[in-house]
Amino acid sequence: MCFTAAVADRVRPARELLGLLQMGIRGVTVSDVRGFGAQGGSTERHEGSEFTEDTFIEKVKMEIVVCKDQVEAVVDKIIEKARTGEIGDGKIFLIPVSDVIRIRTGERGEQAERMAGGLADRLSSAIPIS
Repeated sequence: MCFTAAVADRVRPARELLGLLQMGIRGVTVSDVRGFGAQGGSTERHEGSEFTEDTFIEKVKMEIVVCKDQVEAVVDKIIEKARTGEIGDGKIFLIPVSDVIRIRTGERGEQAERMAGGLADRLSSAIPIS
């Protein structure tokens, strides 16, 4: 399993999340975060002059734990939906996960990571797929 953390621009998180949902990824944690990297903060213009402030820029952080066989597809989907080609598009961090434990049941490993019994399972059993 792999912990995937993507820090990206706040403008496009709905597109990224929709892309992940369309892939069948259902367990996503989204947080509003602030920071700066290569863009070095924000650039302001005032009376014809431009200046840079090393202030924190608002971003969105998406955290997902997926099986090893899903990692590349998730990374590709985030890049597809988030990339503008501009500085500040964000970064994706991949961290190996040694174990996952579902607190409610005590399940471990892939059984705990799997999102069975959630809303999507209830809807898929109620709606016939042709």
